Amino acid sequence: MTHRQKIEALVGLLLGMFVAFLSSTVVSIALPEIIKGLHGTTDQYTWIVTATLLASTATTPIWGKFSDLMSKKLLVQISLTVFTLGSVLAGMSQSAGMLIAFRAVQGIGLGGLQALVIIVIASMFSPRERGRYQGPIAAVMSIATVGGPLLGGIITDTSWLGWRWTFYVCVPLAIIALVVIQRTLNVPTIRKPGVSIDYLGATLIAGGVVVLLIWVTLAGKSFAWASGTSVLLAGLGAILLILAVLAEGKLLNRFLPNFLKVHDPLIPLHLFRDRTTTLATLASVAVGVALFGSAVFLGQYFQLGRGYSPTIAGLLTLPMVGGSLIFATVSGGLITKFGRWKIFLVTGGILMTIGFALLATINGHTNMLLVGLFLFILGAGMGMTMQNLILPVQNAAPAESLGVATSTVTFFRSLGGAAGVSVLGAVLATHVKDLTVSGLTAMGHALVPSLGAPGAMAKVAACGKLLSAGIAGDLPSDCAAVQQTAFGDGVPTIFLIAAVMSALALVAIAFIKEVGLKTLTPLEEQQQAAEAMAGLSPEESPEVVAAEGLMAAGVAKRHQTDSAAEVTRG
Repeated sequence: MTHRQKIEALVGLLLGMFVAFLSSTVVSIALPEIIKGLHGTTDQYTWIVTATLLASTATTPIWGKFSDLMSKKLLVQISLTVFTLGSVLAGMSQSAGMLIAFRAVQGIGLGGLQALVIIVIASMFSPRERGRYQGPIAAVMSIATVGGPLLGGIITDTSWLGWRWTFYVCVPLAIIALVVIQRTLNVPTIRKPGVSIDYLGATLIAGGVVVLLIWVTLAGKSFAWASGTSVLLAGLGAILLILAVLAEGKLLNRFLPNFLKVHDPLIPLHLFRDRTTTLATLASVAVGVALFGSAVFLGQYFQLGRGYSPTIAGLLTLPMVGGSLIFATVSGGLITKFGRWKIFLVTGGILMTIGFALLATINGHTNMLLVGLFLFILGAGMGMTMQNLILPVQNAAPAESLGVATSTVTFFRSLGGAAGVSVLGAVLATHVKDLTVSGLTAMGHALVPSLGAPGAMAKVAACGKLLSAGIAGDLPSDCAAVQQTAFGDGVPTIFLIAAVMSALALVAIAFIKEVGLKTLTPLEEQQQAAEAMAGLSPEESPEVVAAEGLMAAGVAKRHQTDSAAEVTRG
């Protein structure tokens, strides 16, 4: 591919990534209307989000492995097609159950897009070049994050569109992305001979991840953390993942029939012998918990804790988005220019930790300019860390394992994010409940002189019932004040936990050994390795030898012609 072809293909890939991120954010704002329109329940509200998260997380390593076995272009097109089909079917849903199922189909396509776009970009550009393209990737993520809720609100509030168009709106963009990718993308398939698909590993990994995520999602809501159901789900998930590790290490092959034996693992355990991959994976889990977990509850702080509308809440995240975009672009350009990456990862980890620590000090009355400054610092750390964390892993991975190495880091980051949303959500729910009880008790005491004890306690009980039912729109002013205070003071606890996780990620990053970035694409790297195995230096490659042969032949022919001319003159 020429440089122009690469840039054109990059546009198509980023459009596909934009569609994937937009699909999540544009729907989130419409969920209350969706549940109302489909006559769903509170539990189904949660599963509409969770179904996509589970499917995308569980399938990410599978898509990554496939990218090392078959055409990356075809896989991107398949994932876009699956995602588009899921979007159309979700928009046509007639019940909450149907919507949850089709959201899972969307998640399968989403898992492919999350992993494959990064893998294909890594196939087109050398590690040294990739830094300059972190800015556009960050821009796509930022625009989708901010623009999604705004677009979703407009679509939902427009009478002749309605919530179903929050699913349909992504379809034209996905089709355009498919056309652009078909016309421009042309990356080779780099694979080892004799590879096979690891069906057993895929089943065990996907099953274990799904069971554990279901456990952390429902525990504390549908059943108690210490209940028998909780122990059963946690134990089953742990057993499946232990079996997955044994299968990927080929330790179960002696007990399995031939068609189930693992010859080419989905997540090769030898990848974790590399210090860079292991530390980057640990850091990715911590970053996933911190960023994805806290980002979900940032909206609750602005809406429930400060009383802003969803549209204004989206705009208030602009400092974080701006910081991420600016510092991702600047750090990426400097990485390409100087070939050094660790200083930017360490700086990003420090800024991210400081940003979360500062956000942990806010409450329901903190000056919004100060909150914006803290968000900008956090965004700066995110921009320098999120995508650049994958770079050293791609730089260390051999060409034929690029896909599985990239998807492994992406998978653990998504897994950390999914677990973070559930666990931090449980922590927040408990803390807000305690603050609500305190607030209601204080309100009851304050009302005693004017209403008398029976009337005051009745009002406290009524408010408590409304708050526990989650009826935020119909609360009396006293109850609304209690709820707003509880969320305003409760959400910062999440940021404190996120700061601790960011600090753990920083420690892992600090121990990653910096290795100079390669200047060859994976295809060039594999060609050079093949020539080295054949005993040829780069100057003796078949292309160079052939060219030198043609040149020698041309010189000899000219000598023959000159000699013949001299004989004729003689």
